[in-house]
Amino acid sequence: MCASLIQRSFAAVGQNTVVAIAIYVCCSVWAVSAALATEFQTLKGHGGPVMDIAVERETGVVATASFDNSVGLWTGRDPAWLDGHEAAVKVVEFIDTGRLVSAGDDNDLILWDRVSGTQQRLEGHTAKVQGLAVSPDKSLIASASWDARVGLWPVDGGEPIFLSGHNAGVNAVAFTKDGKSLYSASMDGSIILWDVEERAEKRVVDRNGFGINVLKLGGPADGPDTWLAYGAQDGVTRILDLETGDRLYEFSLERRPILGLDVSPDGTRLASGDGQGYITVFETGSWGIETDFRAALKGPIWALAFSNDGSVLHAAGIENIVYSWPVADLSSFDPMATQTPAFLRKPEEMSNGERQFARKCSICHSLTDDGVRRAGPTLYKVFGRKAGTLPGYSYSATLDGSDIIWSEETIDQLFLDGPDHYIPGSKMPMQVIALPENRKDLVDYLKVATAPKEAEGGQQ
Repeated sequence: MCASLIQRSFAAVGQNTVVAIAIYVCCSVWAVSAALATEFQTLKGHGGPVMDIAVERETGVVATASFDNSVGLWTGRDPAWLDGHEAAVKVVEFIDTGRLVSAGDDNDLILWDRVSGTQQRLEGHTAKVQGLAVSPDKSLIASASWDARVGLWPVDGGEPIFLSGHNAGVNAVAFTKDGKSLYSASMDGSIILWDVEERAEKRVVDRNGFGINVLKLGGPADGPDTWLAYGAQDGVTRILDLETGDRLYEFSLERRPILGLDVSPDGTRLASGDGQGYITVFETGSWGIETDFRAALKGPIWALAFSNDGSVLHAAGIENIVYSWPVADLSSFDPMATQTPAFLRKPEEMSNGERQFARKCSICHSLTDDGVRRAGPTLYKVFGRKAGTLPGYSYSATLDGSDIIWSEETIDQLFLDGPDHYIPGSKMPMQVIALPENRKDLVDYLKVATAPKEAEGGQQ
């Protein structure tokens, strides 16, 4: 029974499966990389919207961060799951072929070692982490957090250093190719340039009247970065000259906000995704628009990543699916997100009980016994079940050994008090259903929707 954080923000689970990642075979990596580079593909398996996509530049392996609290590692059509976060995973980055880092709404970073199957939690931020970057020499991780700070984390261990200078949450960070400088972008509309060695602010590079969501550096593949691109809440993609700080171009297609950006490995293309489901690809030599198409019929595009050879563009949004299009023919395929997710359906299309479930629970919980991944356990046959006992789900410590039995009364009390008060320390986000009739309608809906289904022949 999780709140639909995506609806509001359009703003650990088990660790034992990490060991499976040690079974990493180079030939399978090559096979999936080649497949993804030659034809249209979809990557399916997440139980919630995909928030970020990363590509390992040597092997082409794809990593995905999802609202279902997990990271997917795609070395084949069936991913390995990295479970350890206690809330939605917002961002993921590869460090090298053997390691990657992820972060999200639990405020923490997790450093994953794919060979040993181990994970290391990096704690220090006091709000969600929205952006990550890895230094070119692989020694340092930069994090962008809504606590208005930039974190610098030594990959091989050691205490982090936090940089303060923004006046609001930080959404994105990017190292220069030489690793000497770091750029950060904030909801306060500013971009700050930091001296990495001195751990100090050098200057404010640009100041915009709208919050900045995404940031990328680019230039010739065999030379230093020469330009910076950023996307903001006003729907404009801006290009800055790194030497002079001048704004070279401003692209506005009257679709807001800009939520996704990526640069092709050779630096010749910049792709942007917006809140209305469009992807625009710019040719960076002339800064002309190469492609502009409706990639999703429902919801935004907030995750974009080129393949390691630049021939494929991976994209994701409100669905739990990654779409991978050949760059040479982007607009010829059917758009994604053709169905409206339950939590975004119009109120008049649902009963009041279903509406309460859609808005408060559906993004994290399923109603079926089909093993689909979600941030929370399935609610199938929830009435009469002891809290914290569903096999296969890693509950928070506060629910292990809980005396709560889910019933009409306890579910009503959960939403009357809110999870933070009814079950302090649980993974469930804070939410309250204030009106008694709304809580009753939700309970009545759940009694029907979660009841055991009769199998063929009338047997259960």
